[in-house]
Amino acid sequence: MPDPSSGGRLRRSALITGGVEGLGRSVAQALLADGYAVTATHRASDERAQVFSDEARRLGWRLQVLQANAGKTGDVERSVAAHMEEFGAPWALVHAAGPFLVGRRDLVDTPQDEAIDMVEGNLIATLLYATAVLPHMRRAGGGRVIVFGFDRAGDLPAWAGRSAYAAAKTGVLSLAKTLAVEEAAHRITVNAICPGDIRDPLKEGTIAQAREGGGVQAPVGRSGSGEDVARIVQFFLAEDSDFLTGNIVYVTGGLDVLGASKG
Repeated sequence: MPDPSSGGRLRRSALITGGVEGLGRSVAQALLADGYAVTATHRASDERAQVFSDEARRLGWRLQVLQANAGKTGDVERSVAAHMEEFGAPWALVHAAGPFLVGRRDLVDTPQDEAIDMVEGNLIATLLYATAVLPHMRRAGGGRVIVFGFDRAGDLPAWAGRSAYAAAKTGVLSLAKTLAVEEAAHRITVNAICPGDIRDPLKEGTIAQAREGGGVQAPVGRSGSGEDVARIVQFFLAEDSDFLTGNIVYVTGGLDVLGASKG
């Protein structure tokens, strides 16, 4: 929809899955502050969604919050249609949603429904959102897609106790690299961000807060924050970042999460 303050031009918009809390929330706030119109989805965070909506209203941000299970076709199609109706074709799809099992369990000890949920919520969700959004980006003449992995995911590491999650996320990176090639001619870039061990409350925190202490300290001398991740997203979304596609950026502070056997 036209932004009245922009002389009738369309303001750029972003669809952010998992954008109501955690790293996705940090990304959504950064893009809203940059002037983007944003649709942020959540799976089952009604209370946080309402708080975010109220905050956006007070600050004059253009935010649409929707409940959607990213691994379910109907929910994906509904959220994309809602974004199109409110804001038009998204310039950016930031796919930050993805379930994660905190405890470690061998695959044979993991209930099948939980393993399937890992694959649906991470890999299948990426595929569903990509196929739903990319045609709109093509017709609009370009766009940006950013997906999320985990530390060293591009190296196809073994991650004992997290087999389904690791398999799904490494599949996400393979899909992203393939899409980067397929969509290049359509002026659509596809890149991946692999955060390190960034934990609550710093997932929604700032670099300044991380420097004050707390969290998991990395070799650089501090823990990571949501702002660290959001800054990479902002860089990839820039108009002049059109030469960057098919990349994997590790936001780890130099910490080898898997090697350090962190929980």
